[in-house]
Amino acid sequence: MADFDDERIASLKQRNKTATLDRFLTFAGLALAGASAFFPWYVFFNADKFGINVASSSNSRELPDWPARNVFSVSPLAMVNKNEAARKAPPVDPLTTATVSDLGKPRDGGAMLEEQPFPGKSSFRLLHVSNGRALIEDPSGMYVVRIGSVLPDESRLAMIEQRDGKWVIITSKGDIYKND
Repeated sequence: MADFDDERIASLKQRNKTATLDRFLTFAGLALAGASAFFPWYVFFNADKFGINVASSSNSRELPDWPARNVFSVSPLAMVNKNEAARKAPPVDPLTTATVSDLGKPRDGGAMLEEQPFPGKSSFRLLHVSNGRALIEDPSGMYVVRIGSVLPDESRLAMIEQRDGKWVIITSKGDIYKND
């Protein structure tokens, strides 16, 4: 044995402050996590406490039955009266504001521009027919149409029928478009 064997060795001090703080933070984190998990269910089962009460509104002078709030109150004079008689439309203004025709008067300006023809009619083509509907295509895109639909040439689809084994559509203007 050595000389120092009989001496008592002091044990190392435990760090109680950090252990206590760690335990407190762990408990606080778990409590917060539990509350976060439980709160949505509490709100779900107690919706009457957390719901939004939407006030019904109308354009009448009749005030709602609930008590007035301290923040502001609406004046009954600022609301429209439901029982007011129908207002008459203001009379038509007899003052003429349009221009007067120049027909028959010689023009002192340059020569008149040539009359231009209207643009050509909108063309489209029949691509496919299925289940009482037709797929048509024009320069702006493809459309699925059925009887009664407005077509790109401003007519309506009148009939879809099969002629000589090929599908055709007939418009309200009488035009016939064949499936190519």
